[in-house]
Amino acid sequence: MRGLARGLRGPRHPGHTVPVADLGALSLPVGDDGVVIGEDAEGRPLMIGFHRSTPYDALLIGGLWTAQVLALRAAGTGARVAVETGRAQSWTGLAQAAGAGLDCVTLHDVGRVPPLGATVGSPVVVVRDCGMRPPRGRVVSSPWQSVLTLLPYLSPVAPRLLRDSTLVGVQRVSPQEAEQIGRILGLSPAESGALPTLADGVTLWCSGRERHWVMTNGTDAETGLLGAARRMD
Repeated sequence: MRGLARGLRGPRHPGHTVPVADLGALSLPVGDDGVVIGEDAEGRPLMIGFHRSTPYDALLIGGLWTAQVLALRAAGTGARVAVETGRAQSWTGLAQAAGAGLDCVTLHDVGRVPPLGATVGSPVVVVRDCGMRPPRGRVVSSPWQSVLTLLPYLSPVAPRLLRDSTLVGVQRVSPQEAEQIGRILGLSPAESGALPTLADGVTLWCSGRERHWVMTNGTDAETGLLGAARRMD
């Protein structure tokens, strides 16, 4: 019995060795594989890697529905999600449903988010749903704590956030807003011109010079909780 408890011996192979000079070429992924944000035009899944060892700021100019889907999916990867919001009633159902009763999604009044103690083993995603003018506060990105700010439309603080964010998502906006966003992000005329015509659930995600048109479709569970994809709240 003691022998069986140790398990069966497998085949023996010589050890694997790597020259010291080649060690710098090796890298291992740290954190999760990312939060699936939807599919591109070819049907390939696209992801956001929120769990990082460096500060990470994302901005979504769009609807509450998309922000809530991202929050749910971030919680599904094992992150603690802290929602800073002035409309807690819009998030209560999600917070109660997420994590099967565990406090993986917590709600906080604007300006009242406590220190969250993010670590590699307990990463945090902060969702700032603070209206058109989210105040500067103590909630900032840091190692293993990413911040996603939701703006329903452009506002006086939008240009700063557009320039400072590593990742920007833009959903349907007015032609005037599309023109301003295009200038700041360096979009092509075709990209800017498409923004006022986007369907519900479609987002243009931009990071540096990268551009991805993404369709986010809710799962059955997400749709049952949040309803169908929509740009307006």
